[in-house]
Amino acid sequence: MPERNIEFGKYGARGIKGHEAVARQLDALAGYIATPVTTRRGLLARLHYLTRTDHARQAAREAGLAVTDRTLKAWLDGKQSPSKANLARIEQSYRTVRRQNVARYLLARLNREGRGTRVEIHPLNQSHVDRPRQRVVEFRTLNVRRWDRIVQAWVASDHQELDDAWVDQIIDLGSQWGQYEYVTNVGFAA
Repeated sequence: MPERNIEFGKYGARGIKGHEAVARQLDALAGYIATPVTTRRGLLARLHYLTRTDHARQAAREAGLAVTDRTLKAWLDGKQSPSKANLARIEQSYRTVRRQNVARYLLARLNREGRGTRVEIHPLNQSHVDRPRQRVVEFRTLNVRRWDRIVQAWVASDHQELDDAWVDQIIDLGSQWGQYEYVTNVGFAA
């Protein structure tokens, strides 16, 4: 595909892929528990979120938290502590289930009945690029009206699909869309 960067950062430019910035912003909007899973409070908050109903337990199991009810009870009662591997599974399961739970709400807020959401695209950082090699890349705004593919890929943690869905949206920037494949930040609210 034309305009795709092959050797990004060769001359010192800094930034992240646009779809990664979108995933970060969607994660921020999802409202995860702020306390780390390594603390007792953070662990209990995540376990309560994942075990409060039968539906939540089933979603947690599908997300990768495959432990017995006895082990869960021991963790909740404080009689046993999860290993580092189990802490990582708890965190990953929590994030997966939380994404699934807030996806429908976020999608409705972002699409706004077809009006879409204004997105601010902050260009890549060229402060470490030699002056003759710097490009003029402005701050841009874009109204994204179709968030369905983006949110579905975010929920599924499918980075390739998220990248493709994001590129399909930034093509609306015109012939310069390739300059915004890498960015410092993508901002929007829901």
